[in-house]
Amino acid sequence: MSGPTAPTPDVMPGAEPFSFAGTGTGADGRTGVLLVHGFTGTPMSMRPWGEHLAKEGFAVRCPLLPGHGTRWQDANLSTHDQWTTAVGEAFDALAAHCDRVFVAGLSMGGTLALRFAELRPDDLAGLMLVNPALLTQRLDAKLLPLIARLTGSWAPIASDIKKPGVVELAYPKLPTRAMMQLRQLWAATRADLVRVTTPVIVFHSAEDHVVEPINTQVMLDGISSADTTEVVLRNSYHVATLDNDGPQIFAGSVDWIRARTAAPGTPPSESPAAETR
Repeated sequence: MSGPTAPTPDVMPGAEPFSFAGTGTGADGRTGVLLVHGFTGTPMSMRPWGEHLAKEGFAVRCPLLPGHGTRWQDANLSTHDQWTTAVGEAFDALAAHCDRVFVAGLSMGGTLALRFAELRPDDLAGLMLVNPALLTQRLDAKLLPLIARLTGSWAPIASDIKKPGVVELAYPKLPTRAMMQLRQLWAATRADLVRVTTPVIVFHSAEDHVVEPINTQVMLDGISSADTTEVVLRNSYHVATLDNDGPQIFAGSVDWIRARTAAPGTPPSESPAAETR
């Protein structure tokens, strides 16, 4: 299947899930990449990355997570178990047509990618993370349990983008009860980080107004992967896939994948501005 999948009723225009068949030769055409969007966001934030990967010949799939892409009230009815299940189902659908699948996630999508790697460590070929979230140091977060009991919504977190004129398609409010679910997902994922053994590349913004830089450090310190690469983004905020450093993420991820799917004896290429730990 190429391009957007059939629209779901009540889904915001532009928020639809999408998939692309692998068209590359050799390993590229048999390699899949599962993209996972962030909390209150939609596949729109991942589409430029997905289109770039598809042009390079990889098979690509990006689901719309339960409770997202419709109304913020719907998010408050969803659970973190539903999100992880959706990721697993999308992975299996992609893996059915590929020899190997990499999982890539932005923000909460990065959390879900890590959780998948913890639960099914032998199934994926690697992780590509952009500003992954595992915790927050925001002062108002301490009051979240009380806030969630008093109101269903709070100030939005969407469109933290440095590039002028770019707006993320996401909810105009933060659903507080869904945020409580995200906190449970963070806790479970942090507790099992040691189970992550797959290769990992993480792109994180030097300035991020949603996910603090400590999140990447907690992740790198906690996982057991021997192959880790860290790339600092100097000209983007949180939604880096739509920001100035998007092309660096897209090109860097392609190089990184190919270095890990190349035939034995082929010299690996280095991702731009990468620091291998």
